[in-house]
Amino acid sequence: MKIRYIIGLGSLLLFSSCAQDSLTGDTYSRNEAGQAQSVTTGRITSIRNVKIEGGNQGGTLVGGLAGGLLGSNIGSGRASNTAGAVGGALLGSAVGSHAQQSVGSRGGIEITVKLDRAETISVVQEINPRESFSVGDRVRILSTGGRSRVVH
Repeated sequence: MKIRYIIGLGSLLLFSSCAQDSLTGDTYSRNEAGQAQSVTTGRITSIRNVKIEGGNQGGTLVGGLAGGLLGSNIGSGRASNTAGAVGGALLGSAVGSHAQQSVGSRGGIEITVKLDRAETISVVQEINPRESFSVGDRVRILSTGGRSRVVH
């Protein structure tokens, strides 16, 4: 019974954490639709590829729970069950965290823009196959609610 519970909970948390928001310049959440954004313009001065790492909280939690429950079944006495649970939870948390981070990682770009008002900013966003950027391109920076995106 414990094993089914662990697998069900693990699957639910893993798949729900995989459904991350898109970080491309042309994708908006339902909450962002209809919201006013400030718009600034400028010219791209540099572009570099980066890795956007996924969160690891879901994997850490699932791994810790699974490892703790499975580890508690090791041994026959109370002390060995407790030691197995603690060791299993620690090992499971580490493995789950690493697995979740690997699954949630995405390719991104860091775009540095010299704004028309002489300020320079840098924005990291997910690579979008529908839009490419080059050094020297004129772009708009759309900002709202602490999030900025670069678009043509």
